[in-house]
Amino acid sequence: MNDSTEGLTYADSGVDIDKANQLVEKIKKIVKKTPRSGVIGGIGGFGGLFSPNLSNIKSPVLVSSTDGVGTKLKIAFKMDKHDTIGIDLVAMCVNDILVQGAKPLFFLDYLAMGTLNNTTAEIVINGIAEGCIQAECALIGGETAEMPGMYQKDEYDLSGFTVGLVDNEKMIDGSNIQNGHKLIGLASSGIHSNGFSLVRKVFFEKCGYDVNTKIEELGTTLGEELLKPTKIYVSAILSLLRNLPIHGMAHITGGGIEENIIRSIPEACKAVIKKGSWDILPIFDILKKQGSISDIEMNRTFNNGIGMILVVPSDSAEDVLDRLAVMNEKAFLIGDVVSRNGSEKQTKWV
Repeated sequence: MNDSTEGLTYADSGVDIDKANQLVEKIKKIVKKTPRSGVIGGIGGFGGLFSPNLSNIKSPVLVSSTDGVGTKLKIAFKMDKHDTIGIDLVAMCVNDILVQGAKPLFFLDYLAMGTLNNTTAEIVINGIAEGCIQAECALIGGETAEMPGMYQKDEYDLSGFTVGLVDNEKMIDGSNIQNGHKLIGLASSGIHSNGFSLVRKVFFEKCGYDVNTKIEELGTTLGEELLKPTKIYVSAILSLLRNLPIHGMAHITGGGIEENIIRSIPEACKAVIKKGSWDILPIFDILKKQGSISDIEMNRTFNNGIGMILVVPSDSAEDVLDRLAVMNEKAFLIGDVVSRNGSEKQTKWV
């Protein structure tokens, strides 16, 4: 092998290892913001280490999820605002495993950039750490990749991975749901992280708005509204699960209420959703009007103000609502579970 120092280097191709090493040192400090019992060592190894405490769990089950933020990233790029997109990333993963009653243990992220920008990367990862704090889990590792030619300048992609734990005896699988159960919807913070391809088409292509357009009904700019981070429901739901019966849950992501509630109820049941039973956030009314979007399309694309649905026995519904109110969680009684004929759809809007 030629030992000459005059040949091409990795940096010449656009990958700066020294800059990446500097970022790792910054990330080590960020990770310390998310301490949790069970974490072994720090980051920098080939794998994150975690030793779960199983002493009070008869039959432990690990529950995992992976997701991204989708084209909501395009809004962050337009605004050059990257401090909350990491919260979205964590939320999309931890809310998914929460529906089975799992408590998130740890989180890992993957951040890919065309050219590594340490300032932006540090801001994004700080947001991920904030999401982990809200989700009561530890950030134990991740990967930052510099990929010249793969992404546009100042753009990046982001994905995340979480693992949680639940006792098999306490796992929520919908098997106890029956005719007469009630549906309780927990308010979303906004659009969350789904449907942004349609959002961008309506606002930026059809309407000609930009992220700095001030919309009176919102009381803020369009970009600030669209970047509101996805709500993380971990703390509230785990509190409910300690002594109140929840027999099913649905995280309202892509597919809206229409497609997600049926993933959580038995085939013999049907969810009857009561229109007007919760507060529709202004952003959805504006989106529907400006895009001339049908009710059907709205219901199967967006959360429309409900980010999580709980299925509870009828005699526990008021207790659940009262407990959520004490925790300052806005919640609504939005429907019922009824028996279903085999040929019927599993959702009905009344």
